[in-house]
Amino acid sequence: MPELPEVEVVRRGLADHVVDRTVAQVELRGTRVARRHLPGPDDLVRQLTGSRITGAHRRGKYLWLASAPGPLEPPDHGLVVHLGMSGQMLVSTPGTPDPRHLHARLGFADDGPELRFVDQRTFGGLAWSPLRPDGVPEAVGHVALDPFDPAFDDRAVAREIKRRSSGIKRVLLDQRVVSGIGNIYADEALWRARIHGERPASSLTKPAIERLLGHARDVMTQALGEGGTSFDALYVNVNGASGYFDRRLAAYGQEGRPCPRCGTLMRREQFMNRSSTSCPRCQPRPRLPRA
Repeated sequence: MPELPEVEVVRRGLADHVVDRTVAQVELRGTRVARRHLPGPDDLVRQLTGSRITGAHRRGKYLWLASAPGPLEPPDHGLVVHLGMSGQMLVSTPGTPDPRHLHARLGFADDGPELRFVDQRTFGGLAWSPLRPDGVPEAVGHVALDPFDPAFDDRAVAREIKRRSSGIKRVLLDQRVVSGIGNIYADEALWRARIHGERPASSLTKPAIERLLGHARDVMTQALGEGGTSFDALYVNVNGASGYFDRRLAAYGQEGRPCPRCGTLMRREQFMNRSSTSCPRCQPRPRLPRA
C-alpha cells in the first residue's frame, strides 16, 4: 500500500492542478467508490458539485481536498481520498479515453484538466467529511501526527512508544501512535537503526527510539525526493509517472541479497500477514526470556 512519501507525491500534484478550482460535474461509476460515504453516492455528488477546492492536505497516509461551498466562504468539508492498494488520482485532459477501472470523474468550471479516480483492486474510495477546527476531517481525526508534521514531537512520541510491550515494528505501523510509516519504510528505518522489528518497544531506550524516528523521517524524505517507491504500474503520481526509490532500498524486498552494510545475506521473516526483511548480523533477533 502507498505510504507517506507516495501519498505526499499525489498531494503535491493535486495542489498544483486542482486547488482554487470549482467542481462543475461529478460522475461516480457504481456504488463501491462511495461506500465510505454513508449517505450514499447521490449525496456525495450533490455535496461536491459547485464546491470550491481550497487545498490539498495529508496526514500520514490519509489524503483530503478541503472544500468550500462558495468562492467567498471558508472550507468546511473535505473530500477524503482512500487510495487503498491501487487507487490513483490522475489529472487528465477532458475527452481523452477513459482508463480501465475508472470509478470517479470530477470536471471543473474552467474547462481545464479533469480529475479521475482509478482503482483496479477497488479497495479505495471517496468520502465527504466535516472539517474539525484544526482543518482535519473528522473521518481522519483518529490518525496520529506523522514525522513530517511541524507539530510532531519526537520526545513525546518516543515516550508513548516506550510504554508499548509489542514489537517495535508493530508499534511503528500503528497509525494511532505515529502515522505514515508502512511496511516498506519500517523495514528501512529499522535496518538503519540496527534494530530487529520483534524487539519489544519497551526494551528500547527513549534516545534509541528517537533515533529510529529520525531514520524513518530521513528515509521517507529521500524516497519523496525520488517520487516514492513504485513496484508496479499502480503506484503513480497525478501525471501517471512512477517513483524510483525502489532502486535504493537497503532492506525491504532484499531477501537473499548482501546487506549493504556488512555483506551478510538479508533474511525474510513472516510478520503479521506480511513479511519483514532484515540483516541477521546487524539486526539480531531478540533473545527469548528464559522459562
